[in-house]
Amino acid sequence: MELGQISTAMVTPYSTAGDIDYDKTAKLVEHLIANGTDSLVVCGTTGESPTLSAAEKEALLSFTIETVNKRIPVIAGTGTFSTKETVMLTKMAERVGSDGIMLVAPYYNKPDQKGMFAHFSHVAAETKLPVMLYNIPGRSAVNMLPETLIALSKIPNIRAVKEASGSLDQMVDIISGTDNGFALYSGDDALTLPALAIGAKGVVSVASHVAGNEMQQMVNAFKEGRTDQAARMHRALLPLFHGLFAAPNPVLVKYALEKVGIHTGGVRLPLTDFGSEGNIPFDEVWESYKKTDHLFK
Repeated sequence: MELGQISTAMVTPYSTAGDIDYDKTAKLVEHLIANGTDSLVVCGTTGESPTLSAAEKEALLSFTIETVNKRIPVIAGTGTFSTKETVMLTKMAERVGSDGIMLVAPYYNKPDQKGMFAHFSHVAAETKLPVMLYNIPGRSAVNMLPETLIALSKIPNIRAVKEASGSLDQMVDIISGTDNGFALYSGDDALTLPALAIGAKGVVSVASHVAGNEMQQMVNAFKEGRTDQAARMHRALLPLFHGLFAAPNPVLVKYALEKVGIHTGGVRLPLTDFGSEGNIPFDEVWESYKKTDHLFK
């Protein structure tokens, strides 16, 4: 599964009425392609997938694939807490032309390691598409252990993982235990550079909506051996990485997109738009980030 260095977990643009806005989606796709995104993940949790109906997911995915027109890979987030529903969404993604699927660990029902292995292996057997697994204990309430992931990596079409446990030790175990054709992507923007240092391929990012080119420069600096420069870039970007998660994702990345002239609307309940959660000093974080432009010339 070739996702490049920076894959963007794309937000879902909405109209003022709360419906998917396809004009905004087209503009967002063009913005992302022009600003450092190597591939897109559509209908993931940053895209508010739990609030999208199956019909909305199919329509959004089909539109995005058509808009991208094979310029970069489009990966469909098809994972749910139901194996049956996940298979159904995966078959839909294959039908409309996705380049791969991303499967989050089943959330809420908290399967054990045996249950996760059975779930992922069953879904993988139902598709010819390459599969990226997604481990995010903070959302799913279960942690897919390295030994489970390593066993799953032996299934031919399971080719990558978005690892968002926050544990570099866990990432090391996964990278050490999987073959060279298996790719680990950081699921945390703030761990992009540390993860690269231990052998990660790149990041599935939220911050790349607004800092994709800067993140590409950081990754390239590291891979070209300019590690001091990469470290300075990382330190400059870190407040933005953390600041974007001061409210539930994707509230603040949609707010940040407005600041660069890309309108994606609000969020769907039970999330609420920026400003109603309290006094979060994101504007200060944003202005501080903009002052680091000289590092990315």
